[in-house]
Amino acid sequence: MEEVAEGLWGLADGHEEAGDIGRSIKCLEAICQSQVSLLPITEVKTRLRIATLLLKHTHNINHAKSHLERSQLLLKSIPSCFDLKCRAYSLLSQCYHLVGAIPPQKQIILKGLELTASAADGFTIKLWSCNFYSQLANALVIEGDYGSAVAFLDRGFTCASEIYYPELQMFFATSMLHVRLMQWEDLNSVEKAVQKCSEVWEFITPDKKQQCPGLLFYNELLHTFYRLRICDYKNAGQNVERMDAAMKSDLQKMKRIRELTIELNSINQGLSQSDLHYRDRAALLEKQTHLQEQILSINSSSGSESVAPPYLENARTAWEDKLILAPPPIDGEWLPKRAVYLLVDLMFVIFGRPKGLFKECARRTQSALLSIQEELAKLGISDGVREVDLRHSDIWMAGVYLMLLMQFLENKVAIELTRSEYIEAQEALVLMKNWFIRFPTILLGCESIIEMLRGQYAHSVGCFNEAAFHFLEAAKVTQSKSVQAMCHVYAAVSYICIGDAESSSQALDLIGPVYQIVDSFVGVREKTSVLFAYGLLLMKQHNLQEARIRLAGGLRLTHQHLGNIQLVSQYLTVLGSLALALHDAVQAREILKSSLTLAKTLYDVPTQIWVLSVLTALYQELGERGNEMENAEYERKKMDDLQKRLSDTRSSIHHIELIEKSKIKVQQLHEVDIKRAIAGPSMKVNLDIPESIGLSTPSSAPTTSRLVDIDSGRRGKKKL
Repeated sequence: MEEVAEGLWGLADGHEEAGDIGRSIKCLEAICQSQVSLLPITEVKTRLRIATLLLKHTHNINHAKSHLERSQLLLKSIPSCFDLKCRAYSLLSQCYHLVGAIPPQKQIILKGLELTASAADGFTIKLWSCNFYSQLANALVIEGDYGSAVAFLDRGFTCASEIYYPELQMFFATSMLHVRLMQWEDLNSVEKAVQKCSEVWEFITPDKKQQCPGLLFYNELLHTFYRLRICDYKNAGQNVERMDAAMKSDLQKMKRIRELTIELNSINQGLSQSDLHYRDRAALLEKQTHLQEQILSINSSSGSESVAPPYLENARTAWEDKLILAPPPIDGEWLPKRAVYLLVDLMFVIFGRPKGLFKECARRTQSALLSIQEELAKLGISDGVREVDLRHSDIWMAGVYLMLLMQFLENKVAIELTRSEYIEAQEALVLMKNWFIRFPTILLGCESIIEMLRGQYAHSVGCFNEAAFHFLEAAKVTQSKSVQAMCHVYAAVSYICIGDAESSSQALDLIGPVYQIVDSFVGVREKTSVLFAYGLLLMKQHNLQEARIRLAGGLRLTHQHLGNIQLVSQYLTVLGSLALALHDAVQAREILKSSLTLAKTLYDVPTQIWVLSVLTALYQELGERGNEMENAEYERKKMDDLQKRLSDTRSSIHHIELIEKSKIKVQQLHEVDIKRAIAGPSMKVNLDIPESIGLSTPSSAPTTSRLVDIDSGRRGKKKL
């Protein structure tokens, strides 16, 4: 029977390589269903292979779990078989994870650690210990026990150090940074984790780094999230540039591999002809060898061979689909390669949008939205599908792509509002709202974002009362102190734009408490925002000198730390207005021309109109009649264009739906299983991406009616 089993194993291998997983599993199950008794070790190996195929290619998690539990019972009677026992523990841990059974998962992992602790030291044993430490840390993160997760990751780091494996050390160092970013108890511990990653990465040789693309992207993304959080935009931009270059290089290699593979398949088809002349066959064989060497060379330079030690069987990985962080037996993938590359595109959009790179941002956004729709379709998410219809094992991956979808749509809304393309902004915002209604538990952290964007939209079209309502609602549905502060600042600006005494008083009530605690926030986003709003309020109270001091301080912080030219443009416009009010015509002219240049770069029509109105007043005061008339005419054309856009927007079918003073009504499921599955099969980071959303209005009182592109900062529970 053992010979028959080996034959069926070989047949199963053939079907697996051909992509026929169903037949491969049937071959293996035929061994287990045989009436002839098998050696326990043969049955164990067969059941482990079945479970591996089921977990990798199907949704039959319970079926896989049954095979693994049977394997465990058989292994109890076998004194040795260390590797098989570890594989059974590890795979069973994955099963429990996928069904959301965290307590039994932790128990099975601890048994695995007991097994490795009782074995003699060795390279393979250390690798299995690292695997179990990683799995246990992941389970602890889901339960919110970040401290214990870091402790076990540190043990994994020590194990990797003991076997002199820098790449594996880097895996644990980045994982610890990931947890620190999620937890963010204090800046000091996060900085130490960042420093540790930098030190280990520098220790890895350049040729090894090229073979670890997964670690490169993981490390760069985590550093980007950290630097965005502390407003270190200059260095974060360098991280994004490195990731973008690496992604483009990899995509070119993948394209070249596809071309070579098509050519190789054509040659293989030619070689299959039985009547081929020997000279022709020899020529084709030579071409075949050359193509295979080219593909192997590209794969080797891209890290596909570096992840699988030769002593671990069946450790092949699909290089085109994965960015591996650690070697087998560790399940070292954070996100699918496509999701990682979507994140890179998202980072580019976030950095490119405030610089006015709208064309490239729009191209990447459109491409990303199409890619995300394709991935959601693979998970069975089409029109009408809601989160209650999802398979449990699909919830986490659906959450990844749904959150990416919302992030790109959020940026699209911001771009369209900046460009005064209000209809386009409406459509994107309605899409966000509809996705949230269909997936309210998975997208729970997006509720405050949507309410904030409804406020941004309402403010942009001059509906200030409605804008203030939505900003305050956004503050109510988030636990983030930073988001609450930003929402209060936004609401204050909307009240300032209303213009009456009561509204100004309400604005002061909102700005005051934020101003008092502004230095307690990490970074300067909140400070630059509240200084801008406070400066506007002081101007309205005719306290011009004090307003100038606050606004100048805010401009300096914005220029030094945020690098956001849209916000710089707004600061300059207000300061130009102040200079004119203080009869400093020379400075007013210089400041306003700089602001107009930046506003044109961003296609920011409302800000252009604002600047032009102040310039017209300046020319009038200086008696420059020609410049005054020319400027006033240009301002009138811009205003006519803007008023037409606003008229079309207010008459659209979605306008009332978006500005009405009511929260989005959804059927909250309160399903523990869904919330647990959202935590996912691998640790995720709170992206904490600072978004700059434009607040604009065609008000006749430009000096107090504009607050554009102040960073809304932390988004609360946006996790990937």
